[in-house]
Amino acid sequence: MASLEAAARIAQSFPEVTEGSRLGSRTWLVSGKAFAWERGFSKADLKRFGDVQPPDGPILAVRVDDVVEKEAILASGVVGIFTIPHFDGYPAVLIQLRKIKAPQLREALTDGWLACAPRKLAESYLERRR
Repeated sequence: MASLEAAARIAQSFPEVTEGSRLGSRTWLVSGKAFAWERGFSKADLKRFGDVQPPDGPILAVRVDDVVEKEAILASGVVGIFTIPHFDGYPAVLIQLRKIKAPQLREALTDGWLACAPRKLAESYLERRR
């Protein structure tokens, strides 16, 4: 089980990350591009859930490289990672922080950061990790 504070610590551990606010929600950016943000459900989102209980607790949206990667992530069956119709065709997944394990959260945030970081910065980061 993870928390928003744990997600913030992980997100801020990457090079050149800034934290900001977008639509009143915490957002983490690299080079001005949001790679993760707190994402509550809108009234329209809740309506689409119908009689199904929506995931509870803090929800984090995290960018992925493209929709092909998104589909692969969703197909992997990691508990806590999901999507909603609002995100159809958009390269991001949603994470129910109460359900995801810390290693999977770190992996998702790393992938999100890599998807948004400038190429040279991402390559430098990966080289240092080796």
